[in-house]
Amino acid sequence: MKYDWKDAGEEWSAPWGTSAAQWFSAILPRIRDCLPTGTILEIAPGFGRWTHYLKDYCQELWIVDRVDECIEVCRRRFAADSHVRCYLNDGLSLSMFPDASIDFVFSFDSFVHTKREVVEGYLRQLGTKLKPGGKGFIHHSNLGEYASSPRERLPQTMRKLLRKARILDWEHHRNPSMSADLFRALCLRYGLQCVRQELINWRGRRLIDCFSLFTRSASDDRKPTHIIRNPKFMREAALIRQKSRIRS
Repeated sequence: MKYDWKDAGEEWSAPWGTSAAQWFSAILPRIRDCLPTGTILEIAPGFGRWTHYLKDYCQELWIVDRVDECIEVCRRRFAADSHVRCYLNDGLSLSMFPDASIDFVFSFDSFVHTKREVVEGYLRQLGTKLKPGGKGFIHHSNLGEYASSPRERLPQTMRKLLRKARILDWEHHRNPSMSADLFRALCLRYGLQCVRQELINWRGRRLIDCFSLFTRSASDDRKPTHIIRNPKFMREAALIRQKSRIRS
Protein backbone atom coordinates (compact mmCIF):
# COMPACT_ATOMS: atom_id res chain seq x y z
CA MET A 1 0.00 0.00 0.00
CA LYS A 2 1.44 3.36 -1.06
CA TYR A 3 1.71 5.96 1.70
CA ASP A 4 0.00 9.32 1.28
CA TRP A 5 2.70 11.95 1.87
CA LYS A 6 0.26 14.89 1.91
CA ASP A 7 1.84 16.26 5.13
CA ALA A 8 5.41 15.31 4.12
CA GLY A 9 5.79 13.20 7.27
CA GLU A 10 5.10 16.09 9.63
CA GLU A 11 2.09 14.20 10.99
CA TRP A 12 4.44 11.82 12.80
CA SER A 13 5.76 14.72 14.87
CA ALA A 14 2.29 15.70 16.10
CA PRO A 15 2.86 14.39 19.67
CA TRP A 16 5.75 16.89 19.96
CA GLY A 17 3.89 19.74 18.27
CA THR A 18 6.25 20.16 15.31
CA SER A 19 9.21 18.35 13.77
CA ALA A 20 11.43 21.24 14.93
CA ALA A 21 10.32 20.74 18.53
CA GLN A 22 10.90 17.00 18.23
CA TRP A 23 14.35 17.44 16.70
CA PHE A 24 15.73 20.00 19.14
CA SER A 25 14.12 18.58 22.29
CA ALA A 26 13.93 14.81 21.74
CA ILE A 27 16.38 13.73 19.02
CA LEU A 28 19.36 16.10 19.07
CA PRO A 29 20.02 15.69 22.82
CA ARG A 30 20.31 11.93 22.25
CA ILE A 31 22.86 12.22 19.43
CA ARG A 32 24.65 15.43 20.39
CA ASP A 33 27.89 13.62 21.22
CA CYS A 34 28.02 12.27 17.63
CA LEU A 35 27.83 15.71 15.99
CA PRO A 36 29.22 17.57 14.17
CA THR A 37 31.10 15.09 12.02
CA GLY A 38 32.49 14.51 8.54
CA THR A 39 30.17 12.15 6.68
CA ILE A 40 26.65 11.18 7.76
CA LEU A 41 24.53 8.44 6.19
CA GLU A 42 20.78 8.70 6.74
CA ILE A 43 18.80 5.57 5.93
CA ALA A 44 15.13 5.97 4.90
CA PRO A 45 14.81 9.78 5.12
CA GLY A 46 11.29 9.92 3.71
CA PHE A 47 10.71 13.49 2.53
CA GLY A 48 13.71 14.80 4.45
CA ARG A 49 12.17 15.67 7.80
CA TRP A 50 15.46 14.97 9.64
CA THR A 51 17.73 15.52 6.63
CA HIS A 52 16.80 19.19 6.94
CA TYR A 53 18.63 19.32 10.29
CA LEU A 54 21.37 16.72 9.77
CA LYS A 55 22.78 18.65 6.80
CA ASP A 56 23.97 21.41 9.13
CA TYR A 57 26.11 19.03 11.20
CA CYS A 58 28.41 17.50 8.58
CA GLN A 59 30.64 18.02 5.57
CA GLU A 60 28.88 15.31 3.53
CA LEU A 61 25.38 13.92 3.96
CA TRP A 62 24.39 10.81 2.02
CA ILE A 63 20.77 9.67 2.12
CA VAL A 64 19.43 6.37 0.84
CA ASP A 65 15.83 5.20 0.45
CA ARG A 66 14.09 2.41 -1.44
CA VAL A 67 11.15 4.65 -2.43
CA ASP A 68 11.86 6.63 -5.60
CA GLU A 69 9.25 9.28 -4.70
CA CYS A 70 11.13 10.03 -1.46
CA ILE A 71 14.48 10.31 -3.23
CA GLU A 72 13.07 12.60 -5.94
CA VAL A 73 11.47 14.89 -3.36
CA CYS A 74 14.73 15.05 -1.38
CA ARG A 75 16.73 15.79 -4.54
CA ARG A 76 14.49 18.78 -5.22
CA ARG A 77 14.29 19.90 -1.62
CA PHE A 78 18.07 19.88 -1.08
CA ALA A 79 19.17 20.82 -4.60
CA ALA A 80 20.92 23.94 -3.27
CA ASP A 81 22.92 21.89 -0.75
CA SER A 82 25.79 20.46 -2.79
CA HIS A 83 27.01 18.31 0.10
CA VAL A 84 23.72 16.36 0.23
CA ARG A 85 23.69 13.35 -2.09
CA CYS A 86 20.62 11.18 -2.64
CA TYR A 87 20.65 7.49 -3.58
CA LEU A 88 17.90 5.02 -4.47
CA ASN A 89 18.49 1.47 -3.29
CA ASP A 90 16.63 -1.85 -3.17
CA GLY A 91 15.70 -1.49 0.49
CA LEU A 92 18.83 -3.26 1.66
CA SER A 93 22.05 -2.54 -0.24
CA LEU A 94 24.67 0.03 0.74
CA SER A 95 27.02 -1.02 -2.06
CA MET A 96 27.19 2.54 -3.43
CA PHE A 97 29.23 3.63 -0.40
CA PRO A 98 32.93 2.82 0.04
CA ASP A 99 34.11 0.81 3.03
CA ALA A 100 35.23 2.85 6.06
CA SER A 101 33.65 6.02 4.64
CA ILE A 102 30.90 6.87 7.14
CA ASP A 103 31.36 8.70 10.44
CA PHE A 104 27.77 8.52 11.63
CA VAL A 105 24.70 6.61 10.46
CA PHE A 106 21.22 7.74 11.48
CA SER A 107 17.69 6.46 10.99
CA PHE A 108 14.50 7.46 12.78
CA ASP A 109 10.89 6.25 12.37
CA SER A 110 11.70 3.64 9.71
CA PHE A 111 13.44 0.61 11.24
CA VAL A 112 10.53 0.21 13.66
CA HIS A 113 8.64 -1.40 10.75
CA THR A 114 11.58 -3.42 9.43
CA LYS A 115 11.89 -7.18 9.81
CA ARG A 116 14.92 -8.86 11.31
CA GLU A 117 16.44 -9.95 7.99
CA VAL A 118 16.61 -6.39 6.68
CA VAL A 119 17.97 -4.98 9.95
CA GLU A 120 20.62 -7.68 9.97
CA GLY A 121 21.52 -6.94 6.33
CA TYR A 122 22.12 -3.28 7.09
CA LEU A 123 24.13 -3.99 10.25
CA ARG A 124 26.29 -6.49 8.37
CA GLN A 125 27.21 -3.78 5.86
CA LEU A 126 27.64 -1.07 8.48
CA GLY A 127 30.26 -3.27 10.11
CA THR A 128 32.49 -2.35 7.15
CA LYS A 129 30.97 0.90 5.83
CA LEU A 130 31.47 2.75 9.11
CA LYS A 131 34.91 4.10 9.82
CA PRO A 132 36.67 2.48 12.79
CA GLY A 133 35.28 4.44 15.71
CA GLY A 134 32.29 5.55 13.62
CA LYS A 135 28.93 5.73 15.37
CA GLY A 136 25.28 5.00 14.62
CA PHE A 137 21.86 5.85 16.03
CA ILE A 138 18.94 3.71 14.88
CA HIS A 139 15.34 3.86 16.10
CA HIS A 140 13.99 0.31 15.79
CA SER A 141 11.31 -2.04 17.05
CA ASN A 142 11.39 -3.73 20.45
CA LEU A 143 8.04 -5.45 19.97
CA GLY A 144 9.84 -8.80 19.93
CA GLU A 145 10.39 -8.44 23.68
CA TYR A 146 6.67 -9.11 24.11
CA ALA A 147 6.37 -11.97 21.60
CA SER A 148 5.72 -14.58 24.29
CA SER A 149 3.37 -12.48 26.43
CA PRO A 150 -0.13 -13.85 27.20
CA ARG A 151 -1.82 -11.21 25.03
CA GLU A 152 -0.11 -12.63 21.95
CA ARG A 153 -2.01 -15.89 22.46
CA LEU A 154 -5.36 -14.13 22.26
CA PRO A 155 -7.28 -14.32 18.96
CA GLN A 156 -6.65 -11.34 16.71
CA THR A 157 -10.31 -10.27 16.83
CA MET A 158 -10.26 -10.20 20.62
CA ARG A 159 -7.04 -8.20 20.69
CA LYS A 160 -8.56 -5.68 18.32
CA LEU A 161 -11.62 -5.25 20.54
CA LEU A 162 -9.47 -4.84 23.65
CA ARG A 163 -7.39 -2.19 21.87
CA LYS A 164 -10.49 -0.25 20.92
CA ALA A 165 -11.61 -0.43 24.55
CA ARG A 166 -8.15 0.88 25.54
CA ILE A 167 -7.47 -2.18 27.66
CA LEU A 168 -4.58 -3.14 25.39
CA ASP A 169 -2.34 -0.63 23.64
CA TRP A 170 -1.70 -0.57 19.92
CA GLU A 171 1.42 -1.95 18.25
CA HIS A 172 1.68 0.88 15.68
CA HIS A 173 2.92 -1.50 12.96
CA ARG A 174 6.07 -2.33 14.92
CA ASN A 175 7.83 -5.42 13.61
CA PRO A 176 7.59 -8.35 16.07
CA SER A 177 10.75 -10.02 14.73
CA MET A 178 13.05 -7.36 16.23
CA SER A 179 13.96 -6.53 19.80
CA ALA A 180 16.62 -4.58 21.66
CA ASP A 181 18.32 -7.83 22.73
CA LEU A 182 18.44 -9.10 19.15
CA PHE A 183 19.73 -5.79 17.79
CA ARG A 184 22.50 -5.85 20.37
CA ALA A 185 23.44 -9.43 19.44
CA LEU A 186 23.48 -8.61 15.73
CA CYS A 187 25.75 -5.65 16.34
CA LEU A 188 28.18 -7.92 18.17
CA ARG A 189 28.09 -10.41 15.28
CA TYR A 190 29.15 -7.78 12.74
CA GLY A 191 31.87 -5.92 14.60
CA LEU A 192 29.66 -3.26 16.16
CA GLN A 193 29.00 -2.51 19.81
CA CYS A 194 25.82 -1.10 21.31
CA VAL A 195 26.99 1.61 23.66
CA ARG A 196 23.53 2.60 24.85
CA GLN A 197 19.96 1.40 24.32
CA GLU A 198 16.93 3.37 25.45
CA LEU A 199 13.71 1.35 25.47
CA ILE A 200 10.70 3.63 25.17
CA ASN A 201 6.92 3.55 24.96
CA TRP A 202 5.19 4.82 21.82
CA ARG A 203 1.66 6.13 22.40
CA GLY A 204 1.06 3.29 24.85
CA ARG A 205 2.37 1.58 27.98
CA ARG A 206 4.69 -1.08 26.59
CA LEU A 207 8.27 -0.25 25.64
CA ILE A 208 7.83 -1.32 22.02
CA ASP A 209 10.56 0.97 20.56
CA CYS A 210 14.28 1.25 21.10
CA PHE A 211 16.95 3.86 20.38
CA SER A 212 20.25 2.04 19.86
CA LEU A 213 23.50 4.00 19.87
CA PHE A 214 26.38 1.88 18.57
CA THR A 215 29.94 2.13 17.32
CA ARG A 216 32.37 0.21 15.16
CA SER A 217 35.04 -0.77 17.65
CA ALA A 218 37.83 -3.28 18.16
CA SER A 219 36.74 -6.40 20.03
CA ASP A 220 39.03 -5.63 22.99
CA ASP A 221 37.35 -2.22 23.46
CA ARG A 222 33.86 -3.56 24.14
CA LYS A 223 32.07 -2.68 27.36
CA PRO A 224 28.63 -3.61 28.71
CA THR A 225 25.74 -1.78 27.04
CA HIS A 226 24.08 0.93 29.11
CA ILE A 227 20.38 0.00 28.97
CA ILE A 228 17.70 2.51 29.95
CA ARG A 229 14.02 1.62 30.30
CA ASN A 230 12.02 4.81 29.79
CA PRO A 231 8.23 4.37 30.20
CA LYS A 232 7.74 8.16 30.29
CA PHE A 233 8.90 8.95 26.75
CA MET A 234 5.45 9.98 25.53
CA ARG A 235 4.96 12.12 28.65
CA GLU A 236 8.17 13.87 27.61
CA ALA A 237 6.64 14.42 24.15
CA ALA A 238 3.52 15.98 25.68
CA LEU A 239 5.64 18.39 27.75
CA ILE A 240 7.61 19.37 24.66
CA ARG A 241 4.36 20.02 22.78
CA GLN A 242 3.09 22.24 25.59
CA LYS A 243 6.31 24.26 25.64
CA SER A 244 6.28 24.67 21.85
CA ARG A 245 2.74 26.04 22.02
CA ILE A 246 3.74 28.55 24.70
CA ARG A 247 6.72 29.74 22.63
CA SER A 248 4.60 30.12 19.49
